[in-house]
Amino acid sequence: MKKLGLLPKLIIGIILGIVIGSTRIEILTRLLVTFSTIFGAFLGYIIPLLIIGFVAPGIAELGKKAGRLLGITAGIAYLSTVVAGILAFFTASIILPAIITTGRDMVTEGQEVTAYFEILMPPIMGVMTALVTAFLLGLGMAAIQSDTMLKFMQEFQKIIQKVIEAIIIPLLPIHIAGIFARMAYTGEAAQTLSIFGRVFALVIALHIVYIILQYFVAGSITGTNPFRAIKNMLPAYFTAIGTQSSAATIPVTVRSTLNNGVEDEVAEFAIPLCATIHLAGSTIALTMCAIAVMALEGQNLNFAQVFPFILMLGITMVAAPGVPGGAIMAAVGLLETMLGFTEGQVALMMALYIAQDSFGTAANVTGDGAIALIVNKFARSK
Repeated sequence: MKKLGLLPKLIIGIILGIVIGSTRIEILTRLLVTFSTIFGAFLGYIIPLLIIGFVAPGIAELGKKAGRLLGITAGIAYLSTVVAGILAFFTASIILPAIITTGRDMVTEGQEVTAYFEILMPPIMGVMTALVTAFLLGLGMAAIQSDTMLKFMQEFQKIIQKVIEAIIIPLLPIHIAGIFARMAYTGEAAQTLSIFGRVFALVIALHIVYIILQYFVAGSITGTNPFRAIKNMLPAYFTAIGTQSSAATIPVTVRSTLNNGVEDEVAEFAIPLCATIHLAGSTIALTMCAIAVMALEGQNLNFAQVFPFILMLGITMVAAPGVPGGAIMAAVGLLETMLGFTEGQVALMMALYIAQDSFGTAANVTGDGAIALIVNKFARSK
């Protein structure tokens, strides 16, 4: 099992959960639901710590770098991430109503199943408090050039990342199994899975459309053939599908970017930076999956609700953990506070997001190459 990736484990968890819930084995179903309840409480506890541990040092490290190209690269990356989220919202608003049956129409065949017991783990602070604290610490460390504080925050970041790698990610498939066991027990799992497949296909299609759009924009600015540029970036795209990590794909992304005529110093600066701050593919997936999960229960999200969520996503995912599913871990707090997600909705969101995580990462790194082309144009014009 250790050699299996997160996605296969997640699929196994979903299948086991559905089998156990469908057979109406109440003892096993309640055991899984009990685990999911406790795990969900722990997840709620760790999220504020994760935000502080990753956002604060990420902002501090960006702030300690100076220069015109840093501002240009960060601005383009953030703009690309926000535009990706907006595009995902309008695409989802147009297409998802035709493929999703709302919660009002879903028939509950079984009875609700509850946990044997709960363990309360209240977080030490709210999510928005954690965000404000992270911004304050990050900007403060950058302003006073505090190496001591930054080193402490970097070590704290390593602790939180170890918790994610050693506890949350390995146990996540069991958590998802509990959610699907409860859904299968009540007769909702089959419909949910069929909808997941349609949303997954829509997310991947929008990734491809947005990559093409990014390179058309970059090509119009730099005079580069967009299709040739995309072809040169394919090694990075497929490597990212395998690694599920923008950071792990950096060497291949840099080499692919150099093949597009970007200067060495620009590629070696822009690609590692964008691997941290440019998450257009992840934002497309998070936005579309969030709308889909809410639509499952008959709840509609309007643009006024989703736009602030998109703006905050571009910040909270800065320096997201370099592990599969890192972006969704960083976004959980926003889902709960800004979109009103429940524990069950967060679990469904995790399952749906992680299923396409490798493709989201691939879209991220491929878009990094387009940004590098634009930054290279600015670098030559200075």
